[in-house]
Amino acid sequence: MKDFIISESKNEQAVLVGLITQYQTEDQVKEYLAELAFLAETASIVPVKNFTQKLDKPNPVTFVGTGRLQEIKQYMEDNEIGLVIFDDELSPKQIRNIEKELQVKILDRTSLILDIFAMRAQTAYAKTQVELAQYQYLLPRLTRLWTHLDRQRGGGVMMRGVGETQLETDRRIILNKIAFLKEELKSIDKQMASQRKNRGKMVRVALVGYTNVGKSSLMNLLSKSEVFAENKLFATLDTTVRKVIIYNLPFLLSDTVGFIRKLPTHLVESFKSTLDEVREADLLLHVVDISHPNFEEQIEVVKSTLLDIDKKEKPTILIFNKVDAFTYKPKDEDDLTPVTKENISLEELERSWMNKMHNDCIFISAKNKINIDELKEKIYNRVKEIHIERYPYNDFLFQKYDEETE
Repeated sequence: MKDFIISESKNEQAVLVGLITQYQTEDQVKEYLAELAFLAETASIVPVKNFTQKLDKPNPVTFVGTGRLQEIKQYMEDNEIGLVIFDDELSPKQIRNIEKELQVKILDRTSLILDIFAMRAQTAYAKTQVELAQYQYLLPRLTRLWTHLDRQRGGGVMMRGVGETQLETDRRIILNKIAFLKEELKSIDKQMASQRKNRGKMVRVALVGYTNVGKSSLMNLLSKSEVFAENKLFATLDTTVRKVIIYNLPFLLSDTVGFIRKLPTHLVESFKSTLDEVREADLLLHVVDISHPNFEEQIEVVKSTLLDIDKKEKPTILIFNKVDAFTYKPKDEDDLTPVTKENISLEELERSWMNKMHNDCIFISAKNKINIDELKEKIYNRVKEIHIERYPYNDFLFQKYDEETE
């Protein structure tokens, strides 16, 4: 039984807070808060209002300015809201000061994502990884759990010693727990590494992408299996591996956890072993939600995360999914304003990305099965190239198959 630390804020209303800084424009913050709202809804929290503020950098004491914090406090008191979620990771000092001022529950983006991972984890492996990430996040924030001692001790020296003793005891318990979980993960890693070796020398293909872009739906289509797919963030935590055969060619296809901007460092670290499937893949299928207004930024987030996992660039097919949901506003003929992502057509996007990727991309709909045969053909050709390079003596098998299909 895993000691998950899951927030008690389920089904509560919450306000969301973000900062417009020199590194985040107003439009970006709107998009980030929309994603934060989706994260909140995934955790069964109801977001009711956004608060933003322009600052050069976050206030080291209260994240936002004291005036805006008072405005947030007044709104929450007037509307009886007991939860506030910040779109960045808060320091222990910021959490302590904000809680002291607002007197409500505080979540930051990291703790919210950890909550969701804790709810989504199904296997012992995923649960262990999530628990490790939670304890690593909790360790530097232990002091906030003992603020009730401030009221009890009344400034007395003797009571302060009790609090410190308890704090050190808890810190030691958590450090021991972290060490135990790391050893447990090492043991599971060895078992999984052995399983990967036992799969033989088949070509490995991994589905990667931002969360909620349709990787699991595509996995189901290609592998004819029933991998859990849902219109929520992080529907898939565990890596699923299936043997897939396209035409006469077998290969291994894995579906991995989706990435997200500002992904907590603790999660990246604890889930690195899960992402060994990505590290050891011969070919990546990078799935993109073409209907998302900021799909290009999501592409960059995935690329950046992949480089953190594996410094080597791998052969990649860019798969633009959800073409059925793509919308745009056509420009008038006499409109001389530049083409933007709001008024560019799907055909124009397709031509642009085909040139950029040297045809290593395709536009599909997994939901409506649009261009799936073309996608299979593209995957087949790339896997065949890798297979022939690895086993040149099998080349005649493909020649025979290609002659039969002409």
